[in-house]
Amino acid sequence: MTDLNSTDQLTIAFAQVNPTVGALDGNLELARQTIAECAGKSVDLVLFPELFICGYPPEDLVLKQAFVEDCMETINALASDTADKACPALLVGTPWLEGDSVFNAVCLLNNGKVEAVRCKYDLPNYGVFDEKRVFSCGPIPGPINFKGVRIGVPICEDIWNDEVCETLAETGAEMLLVPNGSPYDHQKGDVRLNIVTQRVVENNLPLAYLNQVGGQDELVFDGASFCLNADKSLAFQQPWFSQDVLITTWRRGPKGWACEPSTKAVEPEHLPAIWQACVLGLKDYVNKNHFSSVVLGLSGGIDSAVVAAMAVDGLGADKVHCVMLPFEYTSPDSIADAAECADMLGVRYDVVPIAEPVDGFTNVLTKMFEGTGQGVTEENIQSRTRGTILMAISNKFGSMVLTTGNKSEMSVGYATLYGDMNGGFNPIKDVYKCQVYDIARMRNEQKPQGCLGPDGGPDGLVMPDRIITKAPSAELRPDQTDQDSLPEYEVLDDILEQLIEVEASLDTIVKRGHDKQVVERIQHLLYIAEYKRRQAAPGVKITTRSFGKERRYPITNGFRDKTS
Repeated sequence: MTDLNSTDQLTIAFAQVNPTVGALDGNLELARQTIAECAGKSVDLVLFPELFICGYPPEDLVLKQAFVEDCMETINALASDTADKACPALLVGTPWLEGDSVFNAVCLLNNGKVEAVRCKYDLPNYGVFDEKRVFSCGPIPGPINFKGVRIGVPICEDIWNDEVCETLAETGAEMLLVPNGSPYDHQKGDVRLNIVTQRVVENNLPLAYLNQVGGQDELVFDGASFCLNADKSLAFQQPWFSQDVLITTWRRGPKGWACEPSTKAVEPEHLPAIWQACVLGLKDYVNKNHFSSVVLGLSGGIDSAVVAAMAVDGLGADKVHCVMLPFEYTSPDSIADAAECADMLGVRYDVVPIAEPVDGFTNVLTKMFEGTGQGVTEENIQSRTRGTILMAISNKFGSMVLTTGNKSEMSVGYATLYGDMNGGFNPIKDVYKCQVYDIARMRNEQKPQGCLGPDGGPDGLVMPDRIITKAPSAELRPDQTDQDSLPEYEVLDDILEQLIEVEASLDTIVKRGHDKQVVERIQHLLYIAEYKRRQAAPGVKITTRSFGKERRYPITNGFRDKTS
Protein backbone atom coordinates (compact mmCIF):
# COMPACT_ATOMS: atom_id res chain seq x y z
CA MET A 1 0.00 0.00 0.00
CA THR A 2 1.36 3.41 -1.00
CA ASP A 3 2.04 5.96 1.74
CA LEU A 4 -0.38 8.88 1.23
CA ASN A 5 2.44 11.27 2.10
CA SER A 6 4.86 9.77 -0.39
CA THR A 7 6.25 11.50 -3.43
CA ASP A 8 5.95 10.27 -7.00
CA GLN A 9 9.32 11.65 -8.07
CA LEU A 10 12.83 11.48 -6.62
CA THR A 11 16.06 13.00 -7.84
CA ILE A 12 18.92 10.72 -6.82
CA ALA A 13 22.63 11.41 -7.33
CA PHE A 14 25.02 8.47 -7.64
CA ALA A 15 28.45 9.45 -6.34
CA GLN A 16 30.99 7.17 -8.04
CA VAL A 17 33.93 8.64 -6.14
CA ASN A 18 37.44 7.75 -4.99
CA PRO A 19 37.86 7.76 -1.18
CA THR A 20 41.15 7.01 0.59
CA VAL A 21 41.28 4.37 3.31
CA GLY A 22 41.72 5.98 6.72
CA ALA A 23 41.67 9.56 5.43
CA LEU A 24 38.50 10.54 7.26
CA ASP A 25 38.94 14.29 6.90
CA GLY A 26 39.74 13.91 3.21
CA ASN A 27 36.73 11.68 2.63
CA LEU A 28 34.51 14.14 4.49
CA GLU A 29 35.78 16.91 2.23
CA LEU A 30 35.15 14.72 -0.83
CA ALA A 31 31.55 14.20 0.35
CA ARG A 32 31.09 17.94 0.74
CA GLN A 33 32.53 18.56 -2.72
CA THR A 34 30.07 16.02 -4.10
CA ILE A 35 27.19 17.70 -2.33
CA ALA A 36 28.33 21.03 -3.78
CA GLU A 37 28.12 19.50 -7.29
CA CYS A 38 24.47 18.78 -6.58
CA ALA A 39 23.71 22.31 -5.39
CA GLY A 40 20.81 23.98 -7.19
CA LYS A 41 19.79 20.78 -8.98
CA SER A 42 16.93 19.78 -6.66
CA VAL A 43 18.67 16.59 -5.60
CA ASP A 44 16.71 14.70 -2.94
CA LEU A 45 19.22 11.98 -2.09
CA VAL A 46 22.91 11.22 -2.72
CA LEU A 47 24.17 7.63 -2.58
CA PHE A 48 27.84 7.05 -1.71
CA PRO A 49 29.79 3.75 -2.05
CA GLU A 50 30.25 1.05 0.57
CA LEU A 51 32.19 2.21 3.68
CA PHE A 52 32.80 5.53 1.95
CA ILE A 53 33.59 7.46 5.09
CA CYS A 54 36.62 5.28 5.91
CA GLY A 55 37.43 3.95 2.45
CA TYR A 56 37.21 0.33 1.35
CA PRO A 57 38.59 -2.07 2.44
CA PRO A 58 39.66 -0.77 5.87
CA GLU A 59 40.92 -4.22 6.94
CA ASP A 60 42.21 -4.38 10.53
CA LEU A 61 41.79 -0.64 11.08
CA VAL A 62 38.26 -1.64 12.07
CA LEU A 63 39.66 -3.58 15.04
CA LYS A 64 40.89 -0.29 16.52
CA GLN A 65 38.00 1.20 18.50
CA ALA A 66 39.40 4.72 18.24
CA PHE A 67 39.23 4.43 14.44
CA VAL A 68 35.59 3.34 14.48
CA GLU A 69 34.70 6.10 16.91
CA ASP A 70 36.39 8.65 14.65
CA CYS A 71 34.36 7.31 11.72
CA MET A 72 31.16 7.80 13.65
CA GLU A 73 32.17 11.32 14.65
CA THR A 74 32.79 12.05 10.97
CA ILE A 75 29.37 10.67 10.08
CA ASN A 76 27.79 12.94 12.69
CA ALA A 77 29.66 15.94 11.28
CA LEU A 78 28.36 15.13 7.81
CA ALA A 79 24.86 14.57 9.19
CA SER A 80 24.89 18.06 10.67
CA ASP A 81 25.38 19.45 7.15
CA THR A 82 21.97 18.07 6.17
CA ALA A 83 20.27 20.46 8.59
CA ASP A 84 20.73 23.03 5.81
CA LYS A 85 17.60 22.84 3.64
CA ALA A 86 19.81 23.23 0.55
CA CYS A 87 21.63 19.99 1.41
CA PRO A 88 20.15 16.76 0.09
CA ALA A 89 19.77 13.67 2.22
CA LEU A 90 22.71 11.27 2.10
CA LEU A 91 23.15 7.50 2.18
CA VAL A 92 26.71 7.00 3.39
CA GLY A 93 28.66 3.83 4.18
CA THR A 94 30.60 3.64 7.44
CA PRO A 95 31.73 1.28 10.19
CA TRP A 96 29.06 1.41 12.89
CA LEU A 97 29.59 0.52 16.53
CA GLU A 98 26.76 -0.91 18.63
CA GLY A 99 27.78 -2.33 21.99
CA ASP A 100 30.78 -4.55 21.35
CA SER A 101 29.93 -5.17 17.71
CA VAL A 102 31.16 -3.29 14.65
CA PHE A 103 29.03 -3.46 11.50
CA ASN A 104 29.55 -2.59 7.88
CA ALA A 105 26.69 -0.13 7.69
CA VAL A 106 25.00 2.52 5.60
CA CYS A 107 23.39 5.55 7.28
CA LEU A 108 20.63 7.81 6.09
CA LEU A 109 21.71 11.34 6.99
CA ASN A 110 18.82 13.81 6.86
CA ASN A 111 17.46 16.81 8.74
CA GLY A 112 20.75 17.24 10.60
CA LYS A 113 20.92 13.74 12.08
CA VAL A 114 21.36 10.03 11.44
CA GLU A 115 17.78 8.99 10.69
CA ALA A 116 18.36 5.31 9.88
CA VAL A 117 21.10 2.68 9.92
CA ARG A 118 21.18 -0.56 7.95
CA CYS A 119 23.91 -3.17 8.40
CA LYS A 120 25.45 -5.61 5.93
CA TYR A 121 24.08 -9.10 6.42
CA ASP A 122 26.16 -11.26 4.06
CA LEU A 123 29.85 -10.72 4.87
CA PRO A 124 32.18 -12.01 2.11
CA ASN A 125 35.08 -14.15 3.25
CA TYR A 126 36.77 -15.35 0.08
CA GLY A 127 39.29 -14.08 -2.45
CA VAL A 128 40.44 -10.61 -1.41
CA PHE A 129 37.59 -10.28 1.10
CA ASP A 130 38.04 -10.94 4.80
CA GLU A 131 35.07 -9.14 6.34
CA LYS A 132 34.14 -11.80 8.88
CA ARG A 133 37.49 -11.12 10.50
CA VAL A 134 36.59 -7.53 11.38
CA PHE A 135 32.80 -7.06 11.14
CA SER A 136 29.78 -8.59 12.82
CA CYS A 137 26.94 -9.85 10.67
CA GLY A 138 23.97 -7.50 10.79
CA PRO A 139 20.31 -8.54 10.83
CA ILE A 140 18.57 -8.88 7.47
CA PRO A 141 17.65 -5.27 6.74
CA GLY A 142 14.22 -3.86 6.11
CA PRO A 143 13.54 -0.88 3.82
CA ILE A 144 14.32 2.72 4.80
CA ASN A 145 11.38 5.12 4.59
CA PHE A 146 12.48 8.27 2.78
CA LYS A 147 9.84 10.82 1.77
CA GLY A 148 7.28 8.04 2.01
CA VAL A 149 9.24 5.82 -0.40
CA ARG A 150 10.48 2.49 0.92
CA ILE A 151 14.05 2.12 -0.27
CA GLY A 152 15.98 -1.12 0.12
CA VAL A 153 19.70 -0.62 0.70
CA PRO A 154 21.42 -4.01 0.49
CA ILE A 155 25.20 -3.59 0.76
CA CYS A 156 27.42 -5.15 -1.93
CA GLU A 157 27.59 -8.89 -1.11
CA ASP A 158 23.96 -8.74 0.10
CA ILE A 159 22.83 -8.95 -3.53
CA TRP A 160 25.09 -11.89 -4.48
CA ASN A 161 22.60 -14.23 -2.86
CA ASP A 162 18.82 -13.94 -3.04
CA GLU A 163 17.93 -13.82 0.67
CA VAL A 164 18.38 -10.11 1.46
CA CYS A 165 16.72 -8.73 -1.68
CA GLU A 166 13.84 -11.17 -1.32
CA THR A 167 13.28 -10.06 2.27
CA LEU A 168 13.40 -6.39 1.27
CA ALA A 169 10.85 -6.98 -1.48
CA GLU A 170 8.57 -8.92 0.87
CA THR A 171 8.73 -6.09 3.45
CA GLY A 172 7.69 -3.44 0.95
CA ALA A 173 10.84 -2.12 -0.74
CA GLU A 174 9.99 -0.18 -3.90
CA MET A 175 13.53 0.17 -5.26
CA LEU A 176 17.00 -1.18 -4.41
CA LEU A 177 19.97 1.18 -4.09
CA VAL A 178 23.15 -0.84 -3.61
CA PRO A 179 26.44 0.71 -2.38
CA ASN A 180 29.45 -1.40 -3.42
CA GLY A 181 33.18 -1.79 -2.98
CA SER A 182 33.71 -4.26 -5.82
CA PRO A 183 37.29 -4.64 -7.12
CA TYR A 184 38.08 -4.96 -10.79
CA ASP A 185 39.16 -8.11 -12.52
CA HIS A 186 38.97 -8.81 -16.23
CA GLN A 187 35.84 -10.99 -15.85
CA LYS A 188 33.94 -9.01 -13.21
CA GLY A 189 31.70 -6.87 -15.43
CA ASP A 190 29.66 -9.74 -16.85
CA VAL A 191 29.39 -11.36 -13.43
CA ARG A 192 27.98 -8.19 -11.87
CA LEU A 193 25.44 -7.72 -14.64
CA ASN A 194 24.26 -11.31 -14.33
CA ILE A 195 23.84 -10.99 -10.56
CA VAL A 196 21.90 -7.72 -10.82
CA THR A 197 19.70 -9.14 -13.57
CA GLN A 198 18.85 -12.13 -11.37
CA ARG A 199 17.81 -9.91 -8.47
CA VAL A 200 15.72 -7.66 -10.73
CA VAL A 201 13.90 -10.62 -12.29
CA GLU A 202 13.28 -12.31 -8.93
CA ASN A 203 11.90 -9.24 -7.17
CA ASN A 204 10.50 -7.11 -10.02
CA LEU A 205 12.22 -4.04 -8.57
CA PRO A 206 14.63 -1.55 -10.15
CA LEU A 207 18.19 -1.96 -8.85
CA ALA A 208 20.92 0.68 -8.99
CA TYR A 209 24.45 -0.65 -8.46
CA LEU A 210 26.88 2.06 -7.27
CA ASN A 211 30.55 1.10 -7.14
CA GLN A 212 33.51 3.09 -5.87
CA VAL A 213 36.43 3.95 -8.14
CA GLY A 214 40.17 4.18 -7.50
CA GLY A 215 43.18 2.22 -6.32
CA GLN A 216 43.73 0.84 -2.82
CA ASP A 217 46.97 -1.12 -2.42
CA GLU A 218 46.62 -4.13 -4.75
CA LEU A 219 42.96 -3.49 -5.56
CA VAL A 220 41.52 -1.27 -8.25
CA PHE A 221 37.86 -0.32 -8.17
CA ASP A 222 36.59 0.36 -11.67
CA GLY A 223 33.38 2.22 -10.90
CA ALA A 224 31.19 1.20 -13.86
CA SER A 225 28.03 1.84 -11.80
CA PHE A 226 24.71 1.11 -13.52
CA CYS A 227 20.99 0.71 -13.03
CA LEU A 228 18.49 -1.82 -14.36
CA ASN A 229 14.81 -1.01 -14.17
CA ALA A 230 12.27 -3.69 -13.30
CA ASP A 231 11.82 -4.47 -17.01
CA LYS A 232 15.61 -5.17 -17.19
CA SER A 233 16.24 -2.09 -19.35
CA LEU A 234 19.51 -0.25 -18.69
CA ALA A 235 18.65 3.14 -17.21
CA PHE A 236 22.22 4.45 -16.88
CA GLN A 237 25.82 3.38 -17.09
CA GLN A 238 28.56 5.40 -15.41
CA PRO A 239 32.12 5.36 -16.78
CA TRP A 240 34.91 2.95 -15.98
CA PHE A 241 38.00 4.01 -14.02
CA SER A 242 37.00 7.64 -13.40
CA GLN A 243 35.03 9.61 -10.83
CA ASP A 244 31.52 10.61 -11.81
CA VAL A 245 28.52 12.13 -10.05
CA LEU A 246 25.36 11.30 -11.98
CA ILE A 247 22.05 12.96 -11.15
CA THR A 248 19.05 10.84 -12.10
CA THR A 249 15.28 11.25 -12.06
CA TRP A 250 13.06 8.50 -10.69
CA ARG A 251 9.27 8.41 -11.18
CA ARG A 252 6.50 6.25 -9.81
CA GLY A 253 4.25 4.84 -12.50
CA PRO A 254 1.46 2.26 -12.73
CA LYS A 255 4.03 -0.54 -12.52
CA GLY A 256 6.09 1.01 -9.73
CA TRP A 257 9.29 3.05 -9.70
CA ALA A 258 11.64 3.46 -12.64
CA CYS A 259 14.76 5.48 -13.31
CA GLU A 260 14.48 7.65 -16.39
CA PRO A 261 17.07 6.90 -19.10
CA SER A 262 20.28 8.82 -18.60
CA THR A 263 23.98 8.75 -19.52
CA LYS A 264 25.27 5.43 -20.84
CA ALA A 265 29.06 5.28 -20.90
CA VAL A 266 30.72 2.90 -23.36
CA GLU A 267 32.63 0.01 -21.82
CA PRO A 268 36.33 -0.08 -22.75
CA GLU A 269 37.54 -3.08 -24.69
CA HIS A 270 39.47 -5.82 -22.90
CA LEU A 271 43.06 -4.62 -23.43
CA PRO A 272 42.42 -0.90 -22.84
CA ALA A 273 40.55 -1.86 -19.64
CA ILE A 274 43.57 -3.80 -18.35
CA TRP A 275 45.79 -0.83 -19.17
CA GLN A 276 43.45 1.63 -17.44
CA ALA A 277 43.27 -0.58 -14.35
CA CYS A 278 47.08 -0.80 -14.10
CA VAL A 279 47.47 2.94 -14.63
CA LEU A 280 44.82 3.86 -12.05
CA GLY A 281 46.25 1.44 -9.49
CA LEU A 282 49.75 2.86 -9.97
CA LYS A 283 48.57 6.48 -9.93
CA ASP A 284 46.57 6.14 -6.73
CA TYR A 285 49.25 4.10 -4.95
CA VAL A 286 51.84 6.80 -5.66
CA ASN A 287 49.59 9.76 -4.88
CA LYS A 288 47.76 8.36 -1.86
CA ASN A 289 51.09 7.40 -0.30
CA HIS A 290 52.43 10.90 -0.97
CA PHE A 291 55.31 10.11 -3.31
CA SER A 292 56.24 12.98 -5.59
CA SER A 293 57.63 10.84 -8.43
CA VAL A 294 58.81 7.37 -9.49
CA VAL A 295 62.06 5.89 -10.78
CA LEU A 296 62.63 2.63 -12.63
CA GLY A 297 65.28 0.77 -14.52
CA LEU A 298 64.63 1.02 -18.27
CA SER A 299 66.38 -2.00 -19.77
CA GLY A 300 65.30 -1.82 -23.38
CA GLY A 301 62.97 -4.77 -22.77
CA ILE A 302 59.20 -5.04 -23.00
CA ASP A 303 58.31 -5.09 -19.31
CA SER A 304 60.17 -1.97 -18.23
CA ALA A 305 58.95 -0.10 -21.34
CA VAL A 306 55.33 -0.96 -20.51
CA VAL A 307 55.75 0.08 -16.86
CA ALA A 308 57.40 3.36 -17.90
CA ALA A 309 54.51 4.08 -20.26
CA MET A 310 51.96 3.29 -17.54
CA ALA A 311 53.78 5.61 -15.14
CA VAL A 312 53.69 8.43 -17.69
CA ASP A 313 50.01 7.78 -18.41
CA GLY A 314 49.17 7.92 -14.71
CA LEU A 315 51.50 10.57 -13.33
CA GLY A 316 52.78 12.62 -16.24
CA ALA A 317 56.23 12.53 -17.84
CA ASP A 318 57.67 15.09 -15.42
CA LYS A 319 57.21 12.65 -12.52
CA VAL A 320 58.91 9.65 -14.15
CA HIS A 321 62.69 9.05 -14.06
CA CYS A 322 64.11 6.21 -16.15
CA VAL A 323 67.62 4.86 -15.66
CA MET A 324 69.54 2.57 -18.01
CA LEU A 325 72.01 0.41 -16.06
CA PRO A 326 74.18 -1.27 -18.71
CA PHE A 327 76.77 -4.01 -18.23
CA GLU A 328 78.97 -5.86 -20.71
CA TYR A 329 76.11 -8.20 -21.66
CA THR A 330 73.70 -5.36 -22.43
CA SER A 331 73.21 -5.36 -26.19
CA PRO A 332 73.61 -2.23 -28.33
CA ASP A 333 69.98 -2.72 -29.41
CA SER A 334 68.80 -2.57 -25.79
CA ILE A 335 70.79 0.60 -25.13
CA ALA A 336 69.36 2.21 -28.25
CA ASP A 337 65.81 1.01 -27.56
CA ALA A 338 65.81 2.30 -23.98
CA ALA A 339 67.01 5.73 -25.06
CA GLU A 340 64.43 5.91 -27.85
CA CYS A 341 61.63 4.78 -25.52
CA ALA A 342 62.55 7.45 -22.95
CA ASP A 343 62.56 10.05 -25.72
CA MET A 344 59.13 8.94 -26.95
CA LEU A 345 57.73 9.20 -23.44
CA GLY A 346 59.44 12.52 -22.71
CA VAL A 347 60.89 11.39 -19.38
CA ARG A 348 64.15 12.13 -17.65
CA TYR A 349 66.68 9.52 -18.73
CA ASP A 350 70.07 8.73 -17.22
CA VAL A 351 72.68 6.09 -17.96
CA VAL A 352 74.55 4.61 -15.00
CA PRO A 353 77.01 1.84 -16.03
CA ILE A 354 77.32 -0.92 -13.43
CA ALA A 355 80.65 -2.51 -14.43
CA GLU A 356 82.64 -0.84 -11.67
CA PRO A 357 80.40 -1.83 -8.71
CA VAL A 358 79.88 -5.34 -10.14
CA ASP A 359 83.65 -5.75 -10.41
CA GLY A 360 83.94 -4.49 -6.84
CA PHE A 361 81.58 -7.15 -5.53
CA THR A 362 83.26 -9.83 -7.62
CA ASN A 363 86.73 -8.82 -6.43
CA VAL A 364 85.91 -8.89 -2.73
CA LEU A 365 84.40 -12.38 -3.17
CA THR A 366 87.23 -13.79 -5.32
CA LYS A 367 89.00 -15.61 -2.51
CA MET A 368 85.78 -17.07 -1.06
CA PHE A 369 84.57 -18.17 -4.50
CA GLU A 370 87.92 -19.64 -5.55
CA GLY A 371 87.55 -22.97 -7.32
CA THR A 372 83.92 -22.40 -8.32
CA GLY A 373 82.56 -21.66 -11.77
CA GLN A 374 80.57 -18.62 -12.83
CA GLY A 375 76.81 -18.97 -12.89
CA VAL A 376 73.60 -17.67 -11.38
CA THR A 377 75.44 -16.06 -8.44
CA GLU A 378 77.36 -13.75 -10.74
CA GLU A 379 74.22 -12.99 -12.75
CA ASN A 380 72.38 -12.06 -9.56
CA ILE A 381 75.20 -9.72 -8.54
CA GLN A 382 74.42 -7.72 -11.67
CA SER A 383 70.72 -7.59 -10.83
CA ARG A 384 71.34 -6.70 -7.18
CA THR A 385 73.77 -3.96 -8.17
CA ARG A 386 71.04 -2.43 -10.31
CA GLY A 387 68.57 -2.74 -7.45
CA THR A 388 70.96 -1.05 -5.03
CA ILE A 389 71.56 1.86 -7.41
CA LEU A 390 67.84 2.40 -7.97
CA MET A 391 67.19 2.34 -4.23
CA ALA A 392 69.99 4.88 -3.71
CA ILE A 393 68.32 7.19 -6.23
CA SER A 394 65.03 6.67 -4.42
CA ASN A 395 66.59 7.50 -1.04
CA LYS A 396 68.34 10.58 -2.35
CA PHE A 397 65.48 12.14 -4.31
CA GLY A 398 62.35 10.63 -2.71
CA SER A 399 61.13 8.84 -5.85
CA MET A 400 59.46 5.48 -5.37
CA VAL A 401 61.09 2.61 -7.25
CA LEU A 402 58.79 0.69 -9.59
CA THR A 403 59.46 -2.97 -10.21
CA THR A 404 58.70 -4.50 -13.59
CA GLY A 405 58.28 -8.28 -13.25
CA ASN A 406 55.22 -9.74 -14.98
CA LYS A 407 53.03 -12.54 -13.56
CA SER A 408 54.68 -15.24 -15.66
CA GLU A 409 58.10 -14.38 -14.23
CA MET A 410 56.82 -13.94 -10.69
CA SER A 411 55.11 -17.34 -10.94
CA VAL A 412 58.25 -19.30 -11.74
CA GLY A 413 60.74 -17.24 -9.73
CA TYR A 414 62.32 -15.62 -12.77
CA ALA A 415 63.28 -12.60 -10.68
CA THR A 416 66.07 -11.73 -8.24
CA LEU A 417 65.35 -10.92 -4.62
CA TYR A 418 66.96 -7.62 -3.61
CA GLY A 419 67.67 -7.01 -7.29
CA ASP A 420 65.03 -6.44 -9.94
CA MET A 421 62.43 -7.15 -7.23
CA ASN A 422 63.55 -4.05 -5.29
CA GLY A 423 60.84 -1.42 -5.21
CA GLY A 424 57.57 -0.17 -3.83
CA PHE A 425 54.97 -1.10 -6.45
CA ASN A 426 54.56 -3.18 -9.61
CA PRO A 427 51.69 -2.29 -11.96
CA ILE A 428 52.11 -5.43 -14.12
CA LYS A 429 52.55 -7.95 -11.29
CA ASP A 430 49.28 -9.70 -12.24
CA VAL A 431 49.69 -9.45 -16.03
CA TYR A 432 50.95 -12.55 -17.82
CA LYS A 433 53.81 -12.14 -20.30
CA CYS A 434 51.67 -12.70 -23.39
CA GLN A 435 49.23 -10.06 -22.11
CA VAL A 436 52.17 -7.67 -21.64
CA TYR A 437 52.88 -7.96 -25.36
CA ASP A 438 49.19 -7.54 -26.18
CA ILE A 439 48.76 -4.38 -24.13
CA ALA A 440 52.05 -2.96 -25.45
CA ARG A 441 50.82 -3.31 -29.03
CA MET A 442 47.47 -1.81 -28.04
CA ARG A 443 49.10 1.19 -26.33
CA ASN A 444 51.27 1.89 -29.35
CA GLU A 445 48.09 2.10 -31.42
CA GLN A 446 45.81 4.08 -29.10
CA LYS A 447 45.65 5.99 -25.84
CA PRO A 448 43.02 4.68 -23.42
CA GLN A 449 40.74 7.23 -21.80
CA GLY A 450 42.22 9.26 -18.97
CA CYS A 451 45.88 8.59 -19.85
CA LEU A 452 48.41 11.44 -19.90
CA GLY A 453 51.06 10.05 -22.26
CA PRO A 454 51.47 10.25 -26.05
CA ASP A 455 48.44 9.61 -28.23
CA GLY A 456 49.59 6.33 -29.74
CA GLY A 457 49.37 5.51 -33.42
CA PRO A 458 52.12 6.00 -36.05
CA ASP A 459 53.03 9.49 -34.85
CA GLY A 460 52.67 8.94 -31.12
CA LEU A 461 54.28 5.63 -30.22
CA VAL A 462 55.14 5.11 -26.57
CA MET A 463 57.79 2.44 -27.21
CA PRO A 464 59.91 1.36 -30.19
CA ASP A 465 58.44 -1.51 -32.19
CA ARG A 466 61.68 -3.48 -31.78
CA ILE A 467 61.07 -3.70 -28.02
CA ILE A 468 57.91 -5.65 -28.82
CA THR A 469 59.29 -7.84 -31.59
CA LYS A 470 62.72 -8.91 -30.28
CA ALA A 471 63.26 -12.04 -28.18
CA PRO A 472 62.96 -11.33 -24.43
CA SER A 473 66.18 -11.59 -22.42
CA ALA A 474 67.48 -10.69 -18.97
CA GLU A 475 70.90 -10.06 -20.61
CA LEU A 476 72.84 -11.41 -17.64
CA ARG A 477 75.13 -13.61 -19.77
CA PRO A 478 76.17 -13.71 -23.43
CA ASP A 479 73.38 -14.39 -25.98
CA GLN A 480 70.85 -15.17 -23.23
CA THR A 481 67.12 -15.44 -23.96
CA ASP A 482 64.25 -16.27 -21.61
CA GLN A 483 63.52 -19.44 -23.58
CA ASP A 484 66.92 -20.85 -22.60
CA SER A 485 65.33 -21.91 -19.32
CA LEU A 486 61.58 -21.51 -19.88
CA PRO A 487 59.13 -22.85 -22.47
CA GLU A 488 57.67 -20.45 -25.01
CA TYR A 489 55.52 -17.91 -23.19
CA GLU A 490 52.34 -19.06 -24.95
CA VAL A 491 52.93 -22.51 -23.45
CA LEU A 492 54.08 -21.22 -20.07
CA ASP A 493 51.15 -18.84 -19.65
CA ASP A 494 48.56 -21.48 -20.46
CA ILE A 495 50.08 -23.89 -17.94
CA LEU A 496 50.28 -21.16 -15.30
CA GLU A 497 46.70 -20.00 -15.85
CA GLN A 498 45.52 -23.58 -15.34
CA LEU A 499 47.63 -24.01 -12.20
CA ILE A 500 46.81 -20.63 -10.65
CA GLU A 501 43.43 -19.40 -11.87
CA VAL A 502 41.75 -22.80 -12.32
CA GLU A 503 43.65 -24.99 -9.80
CA ALA A 504 43.57 -27.70 -12.48
CA SER A 505 45.18 -31.09 -11.96
CA LEU A 506 48.35 -31.91 -13.87
CA ASP A 507 46.49 -34.60 -15.80
CA THR A 508 43.97 -32.00 -16.98
CA ILE A 509 46.76 -29.68 -18.09
CA VAL A 510 48.60 -32.44 -19.96
CA LYS A 511 45.35 -33.24 -21.80
CA ARG A 512 45.43 -29.68 -23.14
CA GLY A 513 48.42 -30.78 -25.22
CA HIS A 514 51.31 -29.93 -22.90
CA ASP A 515 54.36 -32.09 -22.28
CA LYS A 516 54.15 -34.01 -19.00
CA GLN A 517 57.67 -33.16 -17.86
CA VAL A 518 57.25 -29.48 -18.69
CA VAL A 519 54.02 -29.30 -16.68
CA GLU A 520 55.62 -31.01 -13.68
CA ARG A 521 58.61 -28.67 -13.84
CA ILE A 522 56.45 -25.53 -14.02
CA GLN A 523 54.40 -26.72 -11.03
CA HIS A 524 57.65 -27.23 -9.10
CA LEU A 525 58.97 -23.78 -10.04
CA LEU A 526 55.64 -22.21 -9.03
CA TYR A 527 55.76 -23.75 -5.57
CA ILE A 528 59.43 -23.10 -4.78
CA ALA A 529 59.10 -19.41 -5.74
CA GLU A 530 56.49 -18.76 -3.04
CA TYR A 531 59.12 -17.33 -0.67
CA LYS A 532 60.09 -14.75 -3.29
CA ARG A 533 56.50 -13.66 -3.88
CA ARG A 534 55.99 -13.12 -0.15
CA GLN A 535 58.74 -10.49 -0.34
CA ALA A 536 57.62 -8.88 -3.58
CA ALA A 537 56.23 -5.38 -3.95
CA PRO A 538 52.43 -5.09 -4.10
CA GLY A 539 50.90 -4.77 -7.55
CA VAL A 540 47.59 -4.25 -9.31
CA LYS A 541 45.07 -7.12 -9.28
CA ILE A 542 43.93 -7.90 -12.83
CA THR A 543 43.06 -11.59 -12.89
CA THR A 544 40.54 -13.57 -10.89
CA ARG A 545 43.37 -15.08 -8.78
CA SER A 546 46.19 -12.66 -8.04
CA PHE A 547 49.15 -13.52 -5.81
CA GLY A 548 48.68 -12.39 -2.22
CA LYS A 549 45.28 -12.29 -0.55
CA GLU A 550 43.58 -14.40 -3.20
CA ARG A 551 46.17 -17.16 -3.41
CA ARG A 552 47.58 -18.09 -0.02
CA TYR A 553 49.96 -20.98 -0.47
CA PRO A 554 52.45 -22.06 2.20
CA ILE A 555 56.13 -21.34 1.63
CA THR A 556 57.14 -24.64 3.21
CA ASN A 557 55.20 -27.05 1.04
CA GLY A 558 55.99 -30.71 0.37
CA PHE A 559 52.98 -31.35 -1.86
CA ARG A 560 53.36 -31.96 -5.60
CA ASP A 561 50.52 -33.07 -7.82
CA LYS A 562 51.46 -36.01 -10.04
CA THR A 563 50.42 -37.06 -13.52
CA SER A 564 48.96 -40.49 -14.21
